[in-house]
Amino acid sequence: MAIWDFVKDAGKSLFGSEAEAQEAPSQPAQSDTDRKVAALKAELASLGLTARDVHLTLRGDTVVISGKARDQETLEKLILAVGNIKGIARVELAEGAGTETPAPQAAKPVFHTVQKGETLSAIAQKYLGKANRYNEIFEANRPMLSHPDKIYPGQTLRIPQN
Repeated sequence: MAIWDFVKDAGKSLFGSEAEAQEAPSQPAQSDTDRKVAALKAELASLGLTARDVHLTLRGDTVVISGKARDQETLEKLILAVGNIKGIARVELAEGAGTETPAPQAAKPVFHTVQKGETLSAIAQKYLGKANRYNEIFEANRPMLSHPDKIYPGQTLRIPQN
């Protein structure tokens, strides 16, 4: 089982407040956990990261991913997409979860948590050896990133390994 930690108070606000959840009388009664899982699934769908055989379970501030993603890149993007949601502190891969196409033995995800004042260029310099390779990091994090300048402290990014 693999585990990744995220900054719980950073990220896209998907869940709204508890008060907002209580004020939604037009929707059928559902637990707070079910509401949050539905919001996570909707976010993944909006990013085009849906996978038929991948399932999410929410345990407090931890999302457990089970099933098989199409490939290593998709799996890493799924981890980041749910982990970079405000209120999520950890993402775990359930036992047996992974990819349909086996990843090479050395293929372990490399993630970086953005610090205040960092840019994609600085991150590219650190991991890829050249600041002008920032676009590789940007592309590796699409569709979660919409512009290379729109990163924020606490956000976790995928670092390409090629």
